[in-house]
Amino acid sequence: MIIAPPTVDQATGHVADMYAGDHTVDGFVYAHTQAMAVNPEAHEAFEALVRAVVPSIGFRNYELVTLAAARGIRSAHCLLAHGRRTLRAEVMGEDQLADLAEDYRAAGLSEAEVAMMAYAEKLSTDAASMTDEDSRSLRDHGFSDRQIVDITLAAAARNFFSRALQALAVPVDEVPGLSPRLRTALLSPTEHAAP
Repeated sequence: MIIAPPTVDQATGHVADMYAGDHTVDGFVYAHTQAMAVNPEAHEAFEALVRAVVPSIGFRNYELVTLAAARGIRSAHCLLAHGRRTLRAEVMGEDQLADLAEDYRAAGLSEAEVAMMAYAEKLSTDAASMTDEDSRSLRDHGFSDRQIVDITLAAAARNFFSRALQALAVPVDEVPGLSPRLRTALLSPTEHAAP
């Protein structure tokens, strides 16, 4: 990463809050946080978008969509960070999360959750091929129009954030609190060739 983010000593306002959040939880500031601190207004806008979509779909579904989108674009940053976030929030246990990372279709999720993750993954790998049938799959699994839009926005937002980190060549930090099996499972999509 060639950009020079604000140092901890230079951090004020939202940047100081971003840095403090990482430091409080993990004792250091992640490289991806530092990269986004170069434009704190954009980071605030991203956070506002996330806050706007979570109420209709719920935190669990937001995290599942995020993991599926990150899987689709092979984002090590977001797979690790949101894998750990999912685990810490007790959305699911470590074994199920590792199973989900390896193959979400065989991880004991509901049919609606699998459909939602497949939709988010497809958005992240081949959005141009999506049709009303993709949205209809979500509707057929009980999602409202608002939820379909918010699932789409959540996956698209993850694409924005993850692709920005990838394009800036932001280093991937070691994420504490992940077992070797879980870390390997979360990173498995990043080891495959691009679709």
